[in-house]
Amino acid sequence: MDLITGATATEETQRSARVAVLPVGSFEQHGGHLPLVTDTVVACLIAARLAETYGLFLLPPITFSCSHEHEGFRGTVSIGAGTLITVIDDIRASLARTNVDKLVLVNGHGGNYVLSNITQQANVTEHRVVLFPGREDWSTAREHADMMTTGHDDMHGGELETSILLHAHPELVKDSYTTADHEASHRPHLLVTGVAAYTTSGTIGRPSLATAAKGKAVLDSLVTSFADYIKILDQ
Repeated sequence: MDLITGATATEETQRSARVAVLPVGSFEQHGGHLPLVTDTVVACLIAARLAETYGLFLLPPITFSCSHEHEGFRGTVSIGAGTLITVIDDIRASLARTNVDKLVLVNGHGGNYVLSNITQQANVTEHRVVLFPGREDWSTAREHADMMTTGHDDMHGGELETSILLHAHPELVKDSYTTADHEASHRPHLLVTGVAAYTTSGTIGRPSLATAAKGKAVLDSLVTSFADYIKILDQ
C-alpha cells in the first residue's frame, strides 16, 4: 500500500491540488535479481516523494507501458504507444473536469519515448504537462549519489535501479545482484534487435555497485531537482 495512494475524496477536496502526479511504470524483465515491477516501483517512489513535498494530487500508477525492446524475455508485457497516449489523454480529461488542469508524468521506464511527444504536444499553448525525471535530472542524481556508472552504460537493472530498491524495498532485491554485472555499452541496433541481442541475462549495467545509501541519495536529489519544474508549471 505504500506504493499507491490511500487518500480519500474528502482529503483531496481539502488539498485542492491543481497539479496531479502520475507514475508511469512498466511490467518487464529486470534480470534475475529485480522484479518485473521494478520500473513501476521506482516511478511510484519518486511520485510519492514529489506529492508529499510539493502538495500534489498523487494518482495510482500505469503499470503496463511500451516495453517492446524487452519482449522475448519471459514475463514482459507491453501495450502499444497509441494505447498509452489514449490512456493518458483520458486521465488528463477526467482530471480537468475536477479542475486539476496540470499533470506531472513520472516515467520509470526509459523505453517510453512516446511520453516526450505527449508532453510537447500538451504544452503548445500553455505549460500543462511535465515529464520527469529528465536525462539531466538522472545525471545529477547519479553524481549526488557518487555512482560509478553512467546512464548509458548502466542501462537496465544496474547500479541505479538496484540502489533505489535496496533503499526503499530491499525485500524485492535478490542476493544475486552482487554477481549480475553485464556490460554492453555498444548497442547500435537496439531499436531493431531489442535488448536480447546484447544480454542473455536481461541486465545491462553493474548492480554489484548498488547500495541503499546511493538509492536514498538519488531520490533526495530528484526531489530537489523537481523544484524547477513546479516553477514552470506555475508560470
